[in-house]
Amino acid sequence: MPEEIDVSDCTRCAELCDARSRIVNGVGPADAELCFVGEAPGEREDETGDPFVGRSGDVLDDALRDLGLARRDVRITNCVRCRPPDNRDPTAEELANCRPHLERELESVDPEVVVALGKVPAEHLLGRSVPVTAEAGSVHDARINGTPRRVLVCVHPAATLYDPSQRETFAAALEAAVDLVDGGGDQSRLGEF
Repeated sequence: MPEEIDVSDCTRCAELCDARSRIVNGVGPADAELCFVGEAPGEREDETGDPFVGRSGDVLDDALRDLGLARRDVRITNCVRCRPPDNRDPTAEELANCRPHLERELESVDPEVVVALGKVPAEHLLGRSVPVTAEAGSVHDARINGTPRRVLVCVHPAATLYDPSQRETFAAALEAAVDLVDGGGDQSRLGEF
């Protein structure tokens, strides 16, 4: 993993620094074609240092497996790398403070498709209000740090735990993301798995 995309020390957000056990960096290939972006680490992620572990991570892992992929085939990261107290949503200031870390990671990995897992990452990456359930599976062109990116809106994996009717929406959005990459021509690395 290129050192420049891992954050080893950051003190921009005093409240997050006080609450965190560790900084949770992204995991997965440094050249992944698919990059999943969540909002922030939760309690389990803060304990382990890996994004999307626990029940939400299991949902994501199972959905990837259903599509013939594994966690090791994709990049998984968050908008904010430190756990907000009581698992609250990150504030606008915290999102802005951590944005350069996410931009640097996306620039380095250069994925074909960025999958925004939930409302916070979708709105953060697209810069507008996003009705996630209505837009799940839709792809939008966005400029992230001046670079054009394809951002696919997806419901958060946890939504499928609290509302089983979201399972199909979640699975269809992930399938759309994989189809975008597989349809990308000879450059697709996902087709090898």
